[in-house]
Amino acid sequence: MRELVIIAIKEFRDGIRNRWFLGATAALVLFSLSLTFLGSAPAGTVGVDQLAVTIVSLASLSVFLLPLMALLLSYDALVGEVERGTMLLLLTYPLSRSDIIIGKFLGQTLGLGLATVLGFGSAALVLVSGGIESTNWMAFGALIGSSVVLGAAFVALGLAISAMPRQRSAAAALAFGVWLCLVIVYDMALLGALVADGGEGISAPVFDMLLTVNPADAFRMINLSGFEDVRVAAGLVVSDLEGIGNGFAPVLSLGMWVVVPLILAVVLFRRKQL
Repeated sequence: MRELVIIAIKEFRDGIRNRWFLGATAALVLFSLSLTFLGSAPAGTVGVDQLAVTIVSLASLSVFLLPLMALLLSYDALVGEVERGTMLLLLTYPLSRSDIIIGKFLGQTLGLGLATVLGFGSAALVLVSGGIESTNWMAFGALIGSSVVLGAAFVALGLAISAMPRQRSAAAALAFGVWLCLVIVYDMALLGALVADGGEGISAPVFDMLLTVNPADAFRMINLSGFEDVRVAAGLVVSDLEGIGNGFAPVLSLGMWVVVPLILAVVLFRRKQL
C-alpha cells in the first residue's frame, strides 16, 4: 500500500510540474470563463437560470475535452517507460505490476481532477462574484464530480491502451481511435441507426440503454437531463426524457468505465513481456 501511494504521489507531482498540466488547466479556465460570459447573454434574454446555462455549456465542453486530455496524459504511461527502459528499473523495486498501474491511475486522475476543479471553479467564482442567485448549485457540483469521474474513466482506458503495444506511436493512434469512436462516431452511428430504423425496431428503452453504455453519453445524461432547470436550458423539454438522467444506470455505467478498463490494464500489463 505504501509503495502504491508513493507511485501515485510521484505521478501527481510529475504531472503538475509538466507543461501538460499548466496547458490543460489554462485551457479549462479559458473555456470555462468564455462559456460563462457568453452564456449570460441568452440567459438574461429568455429568463433561463444563468447557472443552468453555464452547466449545459460546460457539460458540452467536458464531454469532448476531458476524454482527449485524459488519453493524452495516460496513453504512454506504460509503453513510454518501456521504450525508455525505465520500466525495468522501476520493477527492480519491491513493486507489483498492479501497484504500478493503480498508482499511475490515482496520480494521473488526481492531476486531471485538480485541473478540472480549478477550471470549473473559476467559472463558479465569476458567477458568485457577479451576485448570481440560483438553486442549481447541486447540479453544478454534480457536473464537477461527474467530470472528474469521466476523466478517470478515460485515464483508465489510456492505461489499458498503453499496456497493449510496444511503440508509443501505436498507442497514440489507438488512443485517438478510442476517443473518436466513443465521443463522436458512436453518437453519429446511433443517430443513423435510429433514422434508418424509423422508430420501429429501436424502442425508447433500447435507445436509452444504448446511450447509457457509452461513457460520454452517460455523462451527458447525468448532467443534461438529471436536473429540471438544466434540462430546460438544454432544450430537453420532452416528458419522456425527464427521468432518463435521474436513474442510477448512467452513474453505474460511468463508474464501470473506470473499473473495467483499470482491471483490463492490470491484466494486460501482468502478461506483457518487457
